[in-house]
Order: sequence, then C-alpha cells, then structure tokens
Amino acid sequence: MQATVTDHRSDIAVLHLRGELDADTAVQLHRTLAGLLERPVPRIVVDLTDLKFCDSVGLSAFITSKQVINARGGWLSFAGANPFLTQLMETVGLSRYFAVFPEVDDAIAAAQL
Repeated sequence: MQATVTDHRSDIAVLHLRGELDADTAVQLHRTLAGLLERPVPRIVVDLTDLKFCDSVGLSAFITSKQVINARGGWLSFAGANPFLTQLMETVGLSRYFAVFPEVDDAIAAAQL
C-alpha cells in the first residue's frame, strides 16, 4: 500500500491510499495517521479511489484514530470507495461513525458547510 497526503486549504488533509491495506501494510497507515493526528484540529478525507482491498486490521487504524480526532474537534471522512469497500464499511458499521462521500471534492465541500 502507498499512502500520500495532500493539503487542501490549510486545515484539510487528503490521505490518498493505493494498493492493498492489510496486516502487512497497516503499520504504514498507522504512521501516516499519527502524523496527521498531531495537527491541532485533524480534518482528514481518506481517498479510497485507488485502494483495491482492505481487511479488518486496516480498518482498525481508522477506528482507533477516531478517539483522538474527536477529542481535538476534528473529523475523518471517506471518499471514492469501490463497491467492495463500501459494503465492507457498511457491514462493520463504519458508515455510521464516519461520513462516506462519492468523491473527494464532495467531502471537502461538505467540510465547508
């Protein structure tokens, strides 16, 4: 898995994930999220457009980050999930705790409301 971060405006980071997120690659995601969580108010859009697979170990990184994000008044949302990832997030209940948008631009626009 590859993880890159781009900033939109000064207060929203877009985390682009590519490849497969699983037990072997979750450490990289944890490191990247740790850096983003150091921001005073973490506002993160996770771009899943190029993520082909994710298992429960990968999803747990987002779940464990939620507590820090909430404590700092921030948020984390998902965008661009393929049908497999959309179904996975619904099955494990992530869609109840995180906003899920069709496109990154939709998630950024919702943040501006």
